[in-house]
Amino acid sequence: MAQKVAGSPDRAASAGPVVDDPRSLRNVVLVGHSGAGKTTLVEALLVATGTISRAGSVVDGTTVCDCDPAAVRQQRSVTLTPAPIVHRGVKINLLDTPGYADFVGELRAGLRAADAALFVISAVDGVDASTIALWEECARVGMPRAVVVTRLDHPRADFDEAVAICQRVFGDGVMPLYLPVHEAIEGTVGSAAESGSRQTLSDFLGGIDGATEQTRTAGLFGLVTQQIYDYSAGGPEPVIRPADPEHLELVEESRNNLIEGIIAESEDETLMDRYLAGEEIDPDVLITDLETAVSRGSFYPVLPADPTTGVGLAELLDGIVRACPPPTERPTPAVTTIDGDPRDALTADPNGPLVAEVVKTTVDPYVGRVSLVRVFSGTLRAEDTVHVSGHGVRTRDDTHAPDEAWADHDADERAAHLYSPLGTQLREVPYAVAGDLCALTKVGSAETGDTISSKDNPLLVAPWDLPEPLLPVAVVARSRSDEDALAKNLSRLVAGDATLRMERNPETGQLVLWTMGEAHADVVLERLRAGGVDLDTEPVRVPLRETLAGPAKGHGRHVKQSGGHGQYAICDIEVEPLPTGSGFEFVDRVVGGAVPHQYIPSVQKGVRQQMERGLVAGYPVVDLRVTLVDGKAHSVDSSDAAFQMAGALALREAAASGTVSLLEPVDEVDITVPDTYVGPVMSDLSGRRGRVLGTEPTGARGEPGHERTIVHAEVPATELVRYSPELRSLTSGTATFTRTFARYEPMPPNLAAKALADQT
Repeated sequence: MAQKVAGSPDRAASAGPVVDDPRSLRNVVLVGHSGAGKTTLVEALLVATGTISRAGSVVDGTTVCDCDPAAVRQQRSVTLTPAPIVHRGVKINLLDTPGYADFVGELRAGLRAADAALFVISAVDGVDASTIALWEECARVGMPRAVVVTRLDHPRADFDEAVAICQRVFGDGVMPLYLPVHEAIEGTVGSAAESGSRQTLSDFLGGIDGATEQTRTAGLFGLVTQQIYDYSAGGPEPVIRPADPEHLELVEESRNNLIEGIIAESEDETLMDRYLAGEEIDPDVLITDLETAVSRGSFYPVLPADPTTGVGLAELLDGIVRACPPPTERPTPAVTTIDGDPRDALTADPNGPLVAEVVKTTVDPYVGRVSLVRVFSGTLRAEDTVHVSGHGVRTRDDTHAPDEAWADHDADERAAHLYSPLGTQLREVPYAVAGDLCALTKVGSAETGDTISSKDNPLLVAPWDLPEPLLPVAVVARSRSDEDALAKNLSRLVAGDATLRMERNPETGQLVLWTMGEAHADVVLERLRAGGVDLDTEPVRVPLRETLAGPAKGHGRHVKQSGGHGQYAICDIEVEPLPTGSGFEFVDRVVGGAVPHQYIPSVQKGVRQQMERGLVAGYPVVDLRVTLVDGKAHSVDSSDAAFQMAGALALREAAASGTVSLLEPVDEVDITVPDTYVGPVMSDLSGRRGRVLGTEPTGARGEPGHERTIVHAEVPATELVRYSPELRSLTSGTATFTRTFARYEPMPPNLAAKALADQT
């Protein structure tokens, strides 16, 4: 049974919370760079709401959200993890996301499932380049945002500076709702304990009047309510009292900026005039308009909170409930029929047509496949038979084979059980209304990105954008049994990880996993080994091409007589290279019937077969014109097979008498990089034999931290095998790039010689 949040009487508390009204839901994704404290904050909120009895530790691997073995080993989040809580009758679906750039697919899944993003910023570390990139990621999808500043009691913590940095890089819409209030630590130099009197909260306010390192955060000052939230007595709930008069003047400017920012987004056009006329605006009116301002994505409230001491957690929960928009105020993704015909826009209506999406897929060793689902419309109920639809084959580019795990599919399946997931714990619920999150098990055809709808009215949700994985890793199973286990485990991983691609390269024969970076690759390999696969990695081989550097002649003689019907075929060919990209041409210049007409296609076929096998290094031969000029045939012993062999031998002799050169693929690369890193990036491209074609400004020009330049270049693919992590290191994780195949070009002789030596 499930616990009701609102509506009917409470049920068994051991089950998951259930909501009947989408307005009683908040879906919030926690965002921030790795190490900012997102998981610790979620753990503290779980304790503060009574969801769990005791907080776990990231270091010990005992937190609710870091339940993946790789997360425990690395002591950082590697997956999207849901953690629902209930506060003041509202169900808040917290979504903890990894902060490391390699796991951006998990972040985007969280953004898809959420209606607001909570940026976790450390008062010690401030805002780094990766946090700015995450902010822009949220801006691209129009996600409402708020900021929580943590680690308030660290000796180097500076709340005011953290807010100032956020305002510089995120924009003027960043404004604090509260200021931390400090008191002196007893027994420190200059404290009230030495003078025989007790310090009060009014002694140090948020750094405005000189808080020192010998203080602790003991409360908050509410800029809207002008009240002190006193945590100095301990406990999860503060003592609320009016602010001390001497503080009002100190915070006047901050309060005025906040109120003006909220009123500017108000739908009441008279409110600003009343405020400027000196009227005191009711705090309830401001709080109501606060949600409007946040929903529009132009106002970003800042809340201080310390997970360790509990200061500000109650205010943070109130802020999420009162400022973050419910699902009813957020647009839903576009929907089409299975055939692609557009449908009217949906709303978060529990009585509307059922439309839900699988935002994440995991494989539990005991339960099997678990699908995390966001319901956008309608109500998903246990025991329902639903329709599961996929989006079709996705390929990396024209030079790579499609990923069969993403083939288009449609199936009707029974959703036997619904769960409210809390980390890895699955708590059964009877239904999930529009706007809510739930988990399904044993829905075998469901993959990340699939749509779940009514079997009588199947629909398809428009997919969300995902970055292309650009770091290849070649894996090799150590035995035949490991090959079977590898295939089985990889199919599960690819179905659940939308940023992982699997490719069996037909030219090199390698099984290549395309990953987001080294950390992502490590997690994938660890999961494969944990699944019982004994494997190794090997250097990724880039498929090259061969061609002749100049004209050559070849004589092919295939004559055998071993009793009975023999084999007889002789042909002479002339070979010359063609311009890059021209392909293959075969010219018949035989006169006098030296090669019978019926055998000329056989010579061409033999030449083609030899071109596919390669001439010196086993790479396909391209850009070649082969001219058949002469030959001989036998009235009895000549055959199609004999002339195929003669054609192949003639081409091999031409290659032996001429010079074979290697061609390497060249990719068009577009690198989006902050202006401060353009010089190093272009210098690095030059070292990779790249040609810079031009640059193009992009992004919000003139705003610190947002100036971007797109560098257009052409780079040999052999120089891009490890470009993803190396570009990240070069630009502190701030640059991104895309690549598409352009053409093949001759490889420099020294590199070609090395490639030939490696091949042999």
